[in-house]
Amino acid sequence: MEQNTKMVSGPSKGLLQSEDLYQYIQETSVFPREPEFLKELRHVTASHPRAMMATSPDAGQMMAMLLNLVNAKKTIEVGVFTGYSLLLTALTIPEDGKIIAIDVNREPFEIGLPVIKKAGVADKIDFIESEALPVLDQLLQNHENEGSYDFAFVDADKVNYWNYHERLMKLLKVGGVAVYDNTLWGGSVAMPEALVPESMKSGRQLTIELNKLLAADQRVQISHASLGDGITICRRLY
Repeated sequence: MEQNTKMVSGPSKGLLQSEDLYQYIQETSVFPREPEFLKELRHVTASHPRAMMATSPDAGQMMAMLLNLVNAKKTIEVGVFTGYSLLLTALTIPEDGKIIAIDVNREPFEIGLPVIKKAGVADKIDFIESEALPVLDQLLQNHENEGSYDFAFVDADKVNYWNYHERLMKLLKVGGVAVYDNTLWGGSVAMPEALVPESMKSGRQLTIELNKLLAADQRVQISHASLGDGITICRRLY
C-alpha cells in the first residue's frame, strides 16, 4: 500500500544518518500501523508548501502510545497546522474525550477538517483560532481546570515554548504528559554555530535554551527522543 511513500511523504524529517534506515523504520513499523484516515490526511498535506510543518508519522506513533499509556481523555494541542497530530489524538482518546486545539491560523486546519469529519471525530475537537497564551491563561482562571488534563502536544512558536510549559505544568494532572516537537531543530543544536544556516540560527538558540530548561526542571521526568525533528516527552511528577 505504501509503494509511493517516498513520493507522497515529502522531504524527510528524520535525523538518522541514513535516509534508507529512516525509510526502513517508516515502511516496516510505522506506515503499516498508520490508520487509513491519518494516511489520507498525510497525503493531502504532502502537497502543501509548508508540509514539513506536519507531525512526522514516527513521532505520531509514539504519541498514540503515550496517549494510551496515560489513558488520556482531556488533552490540549498548541499548534495544529492541517491536523495530523490532532486527528491522531482524536482517534486515540475515548468517545467522550475532548481536545482543546489552539492555532493562530484556521486556514491550514480547514485542509484537514474534511478528513477529520470523515473519521467521525470532529465533535471531540474544540478548535480555537487564537494566540495560545491567552487561551491557556483563561483556562487557568477556572481553578477546576488545574490538574485536570491528561496530555498536551506543543508544535508552535518556539519563542513561547517555556511559557507554554509553565502553564501546562499547572493544567496537567500529576502523571500527565506534555510532548514538545522540533526539539532537535533539524540537528542544528549539535552543529558548530558557524555551520548553521542563517535561517535556522534563531530557532536553534531558542531550542538549545529550552532543552536546558527542560533538562533542569525537577517537576518532570523527561525523555528526549530523536523521532521526526526531535520530541521531548515530559511527565509531570508533582
